[in-house]
Amino acid sequence: MTDPGAFAEDLTEENRLRPQALGEFVGQPALREQLAIFIAAAKRRGEAMDHVLFHGPPGLGKTTLATILAHELGVEISQTSGPVIERPGDLAGLLTNLGPRGILFVDEIHRLSPVVEEYLYPALEDFTLDILIDRGPSARSLKLNLERFTLVGATTRSGLLSSPLRSRFGVTLRLDYYAAGDLADIVRRSAGILGVEVADEAAVEIARRARGTPRIA
Repeated sequence: MTDPGAFAEDLTEENRLRPQALGEFVGQPALREQLAIFIAAAKRRGEAMDHVLFHGPPGLGKTTLATILAHELGVEISQTSGPVIERPGDLAGLLTNLGPRGILFVDEIHRLSPVVEEYLYPALEDFTLDILIDRGPSARSLKLNLERFTLVGATTRSGLLSSPLRSRFGVTLRLDYYAAGDLADIVRRSAGILGVEVADEAAVEIARRARGTPRIA
């Protein structure tokens, strides 16, 4: 049986290791440079940032970047995944609870159902939701006005995204595997946060075995 306390401790440790600011994020230099420009523009306008799609292999930092966006913009973030949003009502609940310029982060966004996708399109374009109430002769549509928000989607399989959904993202960024030097820096940073000493040779060896992936390192 899994100890819930141990699981919570693991989550806390993971959060401690996760960078909170773009300047703390190691690797992906071109992506970081582009994100910094988009963040600065959104803050200057005082508006929600354009919808963002992160794609690339697993374990490269897509979730971390979503949380960094929220911290840099000073907004709240709600996190979920494509398979969890089963019905339009689930989507409505998430979006109506977002504050001004908030971020909805959807991992595995390629796994959204077609029905939910259809409801999502007007939310992304016009920041409105049309919800169908009841069925049959008594059915009626209810339009909900939403706060302007940013959808941040993450996927390891961008080829499975529908063309209409992909076209709604104003910012599309790919994460690539990390250089060994960047991974060694990540190992040293994590060790420092945890108060663990790690020799340079050990950090380099861990990085070499991590197959370009921080999650493994």
